[in-house]
Amino acid sequence: MSALIEVRDLKKYFKTPKGNLHAVDGVSFGIERGKTLGVVGESGCGKSTLGRVTIHLLEATSGRIFFEGKDISQIGGAEVKRYRQDMQMIFQDPYSSLDPRMSVSNIIAEPLRIYRKCRDEAELGAQVGRLMDRVGLARRLADAYPHELDGGRRQRIGVARALSLNPKFIVCDEPVSALDVSIQAQILNLMQDLQAELDLTFLFITHNMAVVKHISDEILVMYMGKMVESAPSGSVFAERFHPYTKALLAAVPVPVLGGKKERRLLKGEISSPVNPKPGCRFAKRCEFATELCSAEEPPFAEAKPGHRVACHHVKSINALA
Repeated sequence: MSALIEVRDLKKYFKTPKGNLHAVDGVSFGIERGKTLGVVGESGCGKSTLGRVTIHLLEATSGRIFFEGKDISQIGGAEVKRYRQDMQMIFQDPYSSLDPRMSVSNIIAEPLRIYRKCRDEAELGAQVGRLMDRVGLARRLADAYPHELDGGRRQRIGVARALSLNPKFIVCDEPVSALDVSIQAQILNLMQDLQAELDLTFLFITHNMAVVKHISDEILVMYMGKMVESAPSGSVFAERFHPYTKALLAAVPVPVLGGKKERRLLKGEISSPVNPKPGCRFAKRCEFATELCSAEEPPFAEAKPGHRVACHHVKSINALA
């Protein structure tokens, strides 16, 4: 099956007084229709920038983006607006992403008005009501304002707004990280139900390994703008190869009766993403690093079929594990 969205060697650099900050540096992936790619990593690794560049909220420094087989890397103006109907985003903070001066119904209706999807106000109101029903928002809240609602309801507004133009692809940028744990589960279940019902394709960005395991078909692990591991979700949790991925999974809280869960603490200096030096960017924090790691960037290659890793010593590390 061909990918709905495909990214090849995508790069996004930001100019700073000290040089170029490599936020996204050579990332490639493809997502099949109706599937979810989870992108994980620490804060500052480039996850959110990757999502924004993929749907043209930020322009790429270089690389190519394909949507339904068409190269949309260089589109602009009217073409971006046309593709915006197919590619939407759910933002991390369900409060700051909503206009506090607009009611719930007006927030959801805004994309429909911009794209003139309804013939009159009666049809618009009916469509807004259907969207509220779909995401579990009571219609009595139509005239409420974001500050009057809790975080879960605010995020449901964001989901309804993203769905209003019937998109095919949605970037979910940490959509549950600002919510209580019980509300997180409700929003995740809602998104999975919507995906099954509407055949949606998700790029799901998170730092929470437990969340990404729950919702993703494939997982891409990023560190300082680079890909370090990529595999089907089950493969990553069954047999992770990269030391960074091992550390991320070791940090997931798991109740252990009669003993303590082994922790893998990362030590050492975090390299600067501004004009990064050659070599592996994780080398200064890796207990297995050698001179080769500091001198030469590791290739992103298969450790086993369908499971790719960027590490010079992947075989010897996992022989010791």
